[in-house]
Amino acid sequence: MEQLKQVYVELRSEIFDALDAATLAETSNSELSNQLKETVNLLIEKRKMTVSSAQRSEIVKALLDELKGLGPLQSLLENDHISDIMINGPSDIFIEIAGKVQKSEIQFVNEKQLNTIAKRIASVVGRRIDDSKPLCDARLADGSRVNIVIPPLAIDGTSVSIRKFKEQKIRLEHLVEFGAMSVEMAKVLSIASHCKCNILISGGTGSGKTTLLNALSGFIGDSERIVTIEDAAELQLQQPHIVRLETREASVEGTGEVTARDLVINALRMRPDRIIVGECRGGEAFEMLQAMNTGHDGSMSTLHANTPRDAIARIESMVMMATANLPIQAIRRTIVSAVDLIVQVKRLHDGSRKVMYISEIVGLEGESVVMEDIFRFENSGHFEEGKIQGEYHTPGLSKRSVIYERARFFGLEGALKELFS
Repeated sequence: MEQLKQVYVELRSEIFDALDAATLAETSNSELSNQLKETVNLLIEKRKMTVSSAQRSEIVKALLDELKGLGPLQSLLENDHISDIMINGPSDIFIEIAGKVQKSEIQFVNEKQLNTIAKRIASVVGRRIDDSKPLCDARLADGSRVNIVIPPLAIDGTSVSIRKFKEQKIRLEHLVEFGAMSVEMAKVLSIASHCKCNILISGGTGSGKTTLLNALSGFIGDSERIVTIEDAAELQLQQPHIVRLETREASVEGTGEVTARDLVINALRMRPDRIIVGECRGGEAFEMLQAMNTGHDGSMSTLHANTPRDAIARIESMVMMATANLPIQAIRRTIVSAVDLIVQVKRLHDGSRKVMYISEIVGLEGESVVMEDIFRFENSGHFEEGKIQGEYHTPGLSKRSVIYERARFFGLEGALKELFS
């Protein structure tokens, strides 16, 4: 492996020095592949290197990937079994397969190659990454989400984290098959989404928040106008009437920044039926709650929190970021009147992802937000074939449930009662 890397570095240097950037842009992949194959064979024969035909093919593919794709990343991106790619400098690449993280044998030639590819990723979507802007959120052409941190912030070399885009559309029934929720939970969530309940999906990084948000969006009517707001567009909504908005960073001169909060405010002027914010992480939470309170029922978002109760506290903190002079009691009243359901998801240590709670916000008693768990997952503590076992429990829906009221309005009260009879 090390010997092949040395051969690649030696040939790469000579070939790249002879390449013309303008000509390269006009050359097709197949033409370039043939040219590289001939050049690699000539250089190997000239230097009297001992390189097998299989290794020569690997070198040609690596050169082509670097010139036309994303270098060593390309083969990982093409592997459908990989869900996450985590790069901690040129020599340490980790991948996640079936919820388990492992180290990849693939490496970058050096820090310069890794840094160049990171900058290429950013530039394609109009983002920049340099000494003055060492942090960047971007996306690949296929919709995969990318976060980049370069030195000196990343001490051991450029760090790149990629959450791969799944072309397969995950539906609620698929999540039931995967064991992420029960059939009854899926039915309640589908009814809640169809009946325009305002839903927040809470969970940690990689817990499946966006996957669940995509699945819930499948129950939005085709006639509804949806405005989506994201830092890096990755939602896969299938409805015909969608406006997709994406934030923009400030230019080199420090102008032109468009935040998620700016986009939520603007979305209210676009006559939306529903507003979907990919992730609430700052002041946009306040505008999101205002939207939910002013006729935009059925709006959805995700946020980072460990429990439904923590999610409430997190929303309170984000609202305070937007308007510090608003009393906490007023914030809680706004949350109670705006949010109907909090769905808590979690990635367990066996690699599986589960819906841990479906909780309904039912009111305010004194200074406390009152929540009731419609469903919760209870871990049995047993393993079967390496997977955590447990059961979903439900106390049923209370008489003051918002879902019942909405289901009655939409003619789905009977379907809801069947689930808890």
